[in-house]
Amino acid sequence: MAPRTLKIAAAQMGPVHLTSKRPETLSRMITLLQSASSLGAQLVLFPETAFTTFFPRHLIPSQELDTYFEHSDNLPDAENTKPLFDEAKKLGIDISVGFAERAEDGKGYNTSVYFSAKKGEVIAKYRKVHLPGTKEPFENPDAVNQLEKRYFEPGNLGFQAFRAPDLVEGAVKKGNGVEAALGKGDPVMGMMICNDRRWVEGWRIYGMQGVEVVLCGYNTAGFAPDLWGTRKVMTPEEAEKDAVFHHKLVMQGNSYMNSCFSVSAAKAGLEDGKYDLIGGSCITSPEGHVLAEAKGKGDEIVFAELDLEDCRQGKEKTFDFDRHRRIDQYGPITQQTGVVEPDLLE
Repeated sequence: MAPRTLKIAAAQMGPVHLTSKRPETLSRMITLLQSASSLGAQLVLFPETAFTTFFPRHLIPSQELDTYFEHSDNLPDAENTKPLFDEAKKLGIDISVGFAERAEDGKGYNTSVYFSAKKGEVIAKYRKVHLPGTKEPFENPDAVNQLEKRYFEPGNLGFQAFRAPDLVEGAVKKGNGVEAALGKGDPVMGMMICNDRRWVEGWRIYGMQGVEVVLCGYNTAGFAPDLWGTRKVMTPEEAEKDAVFHHKLVMQGNSYMNSCFSVSAAKAGLEDGKYDLIGGSCITSPEGHVLAEAKGKGDEIVFAELDLEDCRQGKEKTFDFDRHRRIDQYGPITQQTGVVEPDLLE
């Protein structure tokens, strides 16, 4: 089969602090975009809440809160974000970037968008579904807090795959009697944010739409015992090693089980002088192999050239959903949320 190549990059970012100024952050992001361009990248993924520190760790005074949010309807044209989108258009590179969204109704969402450089517009938006953590901070003053439930609503746009135009040469288009051509059209993309990657349901919904590339930005703490629990005592070094392992585990396992590539981009390093975020940004194959990964915890481009045709073997053999899925047996997946154990024995 003819290759369907796509050159893609994860733009890992070092810390962005509470004290960081937006022009400085944008300059770093533009430098990363330019570095990716020099490698021939057609698409660059930036992390979750890329424009600011990961503010849900903090109790933010209400009068300051809106300074951390953007309005997605004018993201490519807003003063605080426009330079990045202008550079993407100039370089002809699509970008996917995470940010805190203030919706028209005033609600907050942890959001990512996909911007098509050639179209010059946002063509897809995703709102994080699986919000971790608590609404109130832990009593421990030294705890790593995760207050997304305080600042954000759960995403309400579902897991909607979309096609990214103008990336793959010779992509089959609708028309002339062609309504569907599996694995022949423009690339099928999906977006996730951070904790979403740990939940198989979202991956499978994307898989059922024929997803070929899943994009996932994240901010993951290396050591957060109050958040994760303390089943066993771990040093910060041991905990971070575990966190990186779990990150790669879910990216590799779910890429394999849904026969798709995945790209993950971290915000990494010691943010706000206290919160040590893991790196581990990587690009993973449909067979579950890590094709490329970050070497450190600072600003860094992770790059790979993908052949989307590699998705076809899994989709047509081992994970041919049409032939092998048994939806009559999966009822509890949508009928209950919490655990219901079997009755106790006599």
